[in-house]
Amino acid sequence: MVKIGMVIGDRYEVLEKIGTGGMSDVYKAKDHKLNRLVAVKVLKQEFSENENFVSKFRVEAQSTAGLLHPNTVNVYDVGDEDGINYIVMELVDGITLKKYIEKKSRLSVKEAVSIAIQVAMGLEAAHNNGIIHRDIKPQNIMISRDGKVKVTDFGIAKAATSNTITSNVMGSVHYTSPEQARGGYSDAKSDIYSLGITLFEMLTGRVPFNGDTTVAIAIKHIQEELPSPAEFNDEIPISVEKIVLKCCQKSPDRRYQNAAELIADLKRSLITPDKDFVSLVDPDEEGATRVASEEEEEMLHSSGGRLSDTEQMRLKSDVMKDYDRDDHYDDYDKKRPKRRTYDDDDDEFYGYSKSSNRRRSGSGSSSSQSKVEKMTIVMAIISAALVGFIVLLLLGRSLGIFGGEEEPVEGASTELSSTETSSDSADGIEIPDVVGKTVAEAVSILHDDKGFDVEKAADSANTAAKDTVVSMSPAAGNKTKSGSKVTIYISDGSNHSTQAATAEVSTAKSEGQVTVPNIIGMTSEDAVITLVEAGLEAGKVVETTNEDSNLTGLICAQSIAPQTSVSQGTVINMELSTGPAKVTYSYNAEIAAPTEGENYTYGIPVRVTLVTSDGTTLLSTTTTDFPVQGTYKGITAPTGTLTFVYTATAPTSTNPETGETTGGETQEYTVTRAVTFTQEN
Repeated sequence: MVKIGMVIGDRYEVLEKIGTGGMSDVYKAKDHKLNRLVAVKVLKQEFSENENFVSKFRVEAQSTAGLLHPNTVNVYDVGDEDGINYIVMELVDGITLKKYIEKKSRLSVKEAVSIAIQVAMGLEAAHNNGIIHRDIKPQNIMISRDGKVKVTDFGIAKAATSNTITSNVMGSVHYTSPEQARGGYSDAKSDIYSLGITLFEMLTGRVPFNGDTTVAIAIKHIQEELPSPAEFNDEIPISVEKIVLKCCQKSPDRRYQNAAELIADLKRSLITPDKDFVSLVDPDEEGATRVASEEEEEMLHSSGGRLSDTEQMRLKSDVMKDYDRDDHYDDYDKKRPKRRTYDDDDDEFYGYSKSSNRRRSGSGSSSSQSKVEKMTIVMAIISAALVGFIVLLLLGRSLGIFGGEEEPVEGASTELSSTETSSDSADGIEIPDVVGKTVAEAVSILHDDKGFDVEKAADSANTAAKDTVVSMSPAAGNKTKSGSKVTIYISDGSNHSTQAATAEVSTAKSEGQVTVPNIIGMTSEDAVITLVEAGLEAGKVVETTNEDSNLTGLICAQSIAPQTSVSQGTVINMELSTGPAKVTYSYNAEIAAPTEGENYTYGIPVRVTLVTSDGTTLLSTTTTDFPVQGTYKGITAPTGTLTFVYTATAPTSTNPETGETTGGETQEYTVTRAVTFTQEN
């Protein structure tokens, strides 16, 4: 177990915990050999105990250690010590892109494009070194305080996916490419797809595909057409819209073939955003009749005039889809929403001149896939569904959840999709009713599903149970744009009667119902296992601050109260505490020397140490020069201890009765003082 103050690998002193995830915890540490601050990522125990995973993780991490680029979080070292498997990385002073999007609801077009360019440049460097990330998502992209964008967690995804860690743990299903969802081969174009989804989220404040389960979302990546980001943000120019659509083509050979191509179009979109220059591959045009070249005629004659099986299949496919080619481009323009002309905004990253004309062409749209491709997709979906069902059935039986075969639930994801479609229109997105739901459920519905900026406010005048939404503003049923603020008023539970709560708990359970377990204080992994064992489904995990520091990194709230009787299979959403709201302190030091009463004589060397109450060492030096001055900012604890250690001669004294003299020997003195720091604004 990692503790503050311990030294890992004989050089990395752990200073504080700065983050946690599904697979690892991240600590700020000091590299004493190179005298620099670093980030140490420590694998959680359940992964460290898997020797196969650890071996692959180490190989992958070592392979990325040589990747040095301004847009990647550089890996410095990999090791293990006493069961602690760790990776040492560059320390980035900033936040994840995910938190940045949540903070701003959605980004301006130029800011989103500029971030995408930097991510693509980091990926280009990795791809040129034969390194595929496989887990590009906003959570793995850091933005430093000076605006530098860096991609992190290279190598972890490959080690994880090769050990069948589920997308629930990886948290990546919203950004996964169709080929990854099928469990197939992934390459640089898979990273480009995931970056396209990330750009979609930056521009709209939401992901394109959502569903009740990870399987439902994965199937949408394979099967459903990507919605245009312009449907959710009419300020997106046509060039950026088409860049997103090209990145996210179902077929890898219709995407950008490398990061360099993507970077070129992104940069061009900053200069001429309204120009329709992005070339999308039309599957109908791929199979259109054309005049054969002399070389092709020669090859055809040399083969006796016979077409290969592949060519015959291609020809049949072309004939089958001739019927809908004429209306292809008209359909694209009808689907695309009308928007105002793209304007300048204040956070410009690059200068450009506006193009006054927007030429609309159908060259960038894509229509129905070929019959062969559709058949392949259908077969892949059926296979994935069957395999997933069998695995879940076996797992359920081994855990004692299922007594026998059960009918699968149908229509869940279809119902969600139709609800979203029916509530969205040109006037905005309809605000769903979350009154009566828990905070976690409300945030999941309003923010994750609909893309609203959720603001929480306390309500102590009602009789609802604690953490229940009692009202909202604007009211449910109103329509507003994605990213708009919706305030939910939450009961603090002060007027909720114990008698009412007892009545809820004691409701008799009917057949097929289960009791909700208490998962407060558990890790997200343990909570998921506990819910599954109880016959429930683990829902979304939303990060939030919580004043109880003991719950940091643990589940601090659940959508349905413990001991409540619910139907088997009910989804339980959770809130994961990121710790108390961060408060920092400063200290303008003017440290005076020990006094004569403390048996100190000026000129004696003193070891001066200043340590905060949470174990951070601010000062450690030996000096004879007092006062010791210094300014310290960003301190994470309100108090500290100042310690002086020095060697001096003890004072002598004579006993008047015996005439015996004592003292005069040399000894070490330790003097401590309490220090209080000033809270920063």
